[in-house]
Amino acid sequence: MQDNLQIRSPEKKVEVAWFCDLCNGDYEFLGVPDGKLRSSFEHCSNIIRLADELGYQNILLPSSYQVGQDTLSFASAASVFTKNISLLTAIRCGEIHPPMLARTLSTLDHMLKGRLNINIISSDLPGTVKDSKTRYQISKEVIQILQQGWTRDRIQFKGQYYDFDLPSDPVKSYQVNGGPLLYFGGISEHARELCAEFCDVFLMWPETEDKLAETMKDLSQRAAKYGRKIDFGLRIHLIVRDTEKDARDAAKQLLSKLDLEKANDIKHRALDSKSAGVLRQDELRQNADSDLFIEPYIWSGVGLARSGCGSAIVGSPEQVYEKIQKYISMGIRAFIFSGYPLLDECRVFADKVLPKLDTIHFAKAQGRLPDFEPVTPLTTGVRK
Repeated sequence: MQDNLQIRSPEKKVEVAWFCDLCNGDYEFLGVPDGKLRSSFEHCSNIIRLADELGYQNILLPSSYQVGQDTLSFASAASVFTKNISLLTAIRCGEIHPPMLARTLSTLDHMLKGRLNINIISSDLPGTVKDSKTRYQISKEVIQILQQGWTRDRIQFKGQYYDFDLPSDPVKSYQVNGGPLLYFGGISEHARELCAEFCDVFLMWPETEDKLAETMKDLSQRAAKYGRKIDFGLRIHLIVRDTEKDARDAAKQLLSKLDLEKANDIKHRALDSKSAGVLRQDELRQNADSDLFIEPYIWSGVGLARSGCGSAIVGSPEQVYEKIQKYISMGIRAFIFSGYPLLDECRVFADKVLPKLDTIHFAKAQGRLPDFEPVTPLTTGVRK
């Protein structure tokens, strides 16, 4: 672990999450739409059922206006057919009246018996454009209103955008000791300060190791100013094969039908395609080697046709495991993985790497789910 890096979770134990394609971005060949992989309720349900069955602790349910499904509606349905997995449910701050959002999340938290985590998003709402300072101020106020509702007898808040004095009984969460955990990602100054003050897990996108370490040190120091510790997470894709050559060949195969003009259109349909984080992913790819690797085992080809997280760990099971262990030794405790197609790669990682990792449920580890007893996952004998 880095010197002076203060994190919350137990040493070496990690939370491993998969990704659910609510935003119509699942492919066999990157940038080539495939009807059988479209973001239907049935396909997304199959992804989350499989991840639950195979022993992943968490799954990201993203949010987008142009494509895909409503995140909260899908999470409500998934509460019925999942057993162990926590739902990392994305919310755009300002989209829903904050007390009603608090009630919605509380209802979902009770339906899931505490298997709810929140991914805070501060991007523009559809049809609106606000400067960074305004967007993050709105997010800051929404978070405080949610946390008051979960932890106090009344919501009593007066800010720049919201002014409330309401009873909190309708929004009490199932989880104790602070309510659902808040995951957050963003690299701007306003984003970092918001996470340091209010959130539990700072999510990073692929970067060089030195830049990741630099970011983690910065966020740890910022959190300490508020008397807090936070955890660190990494959102990254995977291509795991029996040999490094096979993995690199699979990466090339993923791009083998890519039309760069169409891929660019697909990428920029997302609201965040011009964000500082996405622009940094583009910069990393532009400075990569001729095979698009930004450093050993980190391949940036995914970002050619995808907004957001733009790189993958590519290698043999041993190489992927070693890279993950390097991240763990740096202090990263949460991972959100994905691969193309999502169902196939979910099985591959669960078969070849996941059983080797020492995993935890963050909320359980922090005493927010005192009654939660996980069902034994099926991490052996995985279907091929």
